[in-house]
Amino acid sequence: MCISHGQNSTLVNIEQRRSIRSFTDKLVPDEHLMTILRAANQAPSAHNQQSWKFIVIRGKRKNELVGLVGAKAGEFPRAAAVLLRMAARSINSAPVVIVVANTGKLIGHGTELFQVEKDQALDFFKTMEIQSSAAAIQNLLVAAASLGLATVWLGILFLIKDEVLRLMGEQEGEFMAVVPLGYAAKDVKEPKKINFDMMVKWLE
Repeated sequence: MCISHGQNSTLVNIEQRRSIRSFTDKLVPDEHLMTILRAANQAPSAHNQQSWKFIVIRGKRKNELVGLVGAKAGEFPRAAAVLLRMAARSINSAPVVIVVANTGKLIGHGTELFQVEKDQALDFFKTMEIQSSAAAIQNLLVAAASLGLATVWLGILFLIKDEVLRLMGEQEGEFMAVVPLGYAAKDVKEPKKINFDMMVKWLE
């Protein structure tokens, strides 16, 4: 079922966004990249800490990531290995890749301030950092779609997040996401969605 959006361009972009796993070799203009990154940075974040970092990789570093993902795939059972190899191909295909990582700033700051049991505070702020970064990525995906660009959020790479973060020169953290970005090599049909009525519960 389509979103009732009329002429609302934001809702149009949300509805038309697709996960694209193969890209053309057309380069993404730097001005588009900056627009997308600024949109991601406008996401709501817990205590306005913006405890995320956007790492843009191309060329040699992107090739190193492809190699890492392909090499690590062999260490996992078949289902995960297949998805990791698919992810490596998507990264290789894209002209640019954005890696998103938590900084740990909110976790460190919050656990010092909150006068509650330390493990409870850690879980609380860890969850808020993850939620904040996920919101930033959603902004990134929709902003890219609005500029005619294609993306895919490669969630399977969470299996090797610490290795990916080390390759990026970042400390190990609670969250990591890899988003290949470029122009779609082919159109993708709208995925079948679960009946909307099953997804909403009304209480009074």
